[in-house]
Amino acid sequence: MAYGLGASVVILGALFKITHFEIAGIINGSQLLTIGLVTEAIIFGISAFEKPEEDYDWSLVYPQLKNGSATGATPDSPEGILSKRIDALLNEAKVDAQLMKRLADSIENFEALAKQIQPSVEALSQTERYAKQLAETTDQLQSLRHIYASQVESNSKRADAERDIAEQTAVLKAQLVPLIENIRNLNEVYSSMLTAMKK
Repeated sequence: MAYGLGASVVILGALFKITHFEIAGIINGSQLLTIGLVTEAIIFGISAFEKPEEDYDWSLVYPQLKNGSATGATPDSPEGILSKRIDALLNEAKVDAQLMKRLADSIENFEALAKQIQPSVEALSQTERYAKQLAETTDQLQSLRHIYASQVESNSKRADAERDIAEQTAVLKAQLVPLIENIRNLNEVYSSMLTAMKK
């Protein structure tokens, strides 16, 4: 903590000195830098009298570190016991070099088979994609068929309506001919009456 506090004062003093910053005209960079460096000097002076850390003999905990180097796992060490147990388990399971070779061959055969199956899988994927596209096309054709059917029905209704209009027009025309004839006759009668009245 003392090292950190002293260093922080030195850093602040250097910052104030570089930026020419002052606090209320009383504390400036030179003063902070001086205070920090004196504090660090005192701390380092005191630390010279500190008791050195104890050097532990790790060979008491790890015997393989004797004589300054690792001697490897001894038969009585935990590593040696673990190695023996692993060997015993492998022997009980009858795991030997031939079994490992057969396992490696099986893995290679499986890899080759997987490579052979890959085109079939890709073809299946293409078939599924084609089937999906075909289904979408069928749906679109159904929609078009419905639209065409509704259009045909609409055209049929329009044709019927036009036929009815034509028939009604013919009837109206047939009725208008006598009416026009009657109006013409009335005009002649009125014309004759007006002529007679003038005389």
